[in-house]
Amino acid sequence: MERMGEHINEQLTDELAGRVTHAVRETLREEFTASVRAQRRRAALYAGAGVAALYAGAAVALALGLVLALGMPDWGAALVVAVVLGAAAYALRVAARPGRPPVPTAPPMPTTPPTPGA
Repeated sequence: MERMGEHINEQLTDELAGRVTHAVRETLREEFTASVRAQRRRAALYAGAGVAALYAGAAVALALGLVLALGMPDWGAALVVAVVLGAAAYALRVAARPGRPPVPTAPPMPTTPPTPGA
């Protein structure tokens, strides 16, 4: 009889563990789904903002080229705009390079007031 009780306890323990595992998996799946959905929406909005900024930058480059073309040949204006954009791209690449020392900032402010006559 005691052996039968152990067998029933073992079955109940296994069934309870299975139910708890299933409940935890379902809860985690729902939480992850909600989190991923929010992150996916945010990523799509950032991508849209990036595309809009790309087109805005192209429009500014075109406007700059058209203004420069008023005083010089068209090919010269295009060359000037290309050089300016290339220099900007190079500066951004250098700034993004890892291992670059941080930009120096102002020295820290003193924590104690200065003493008179010192």
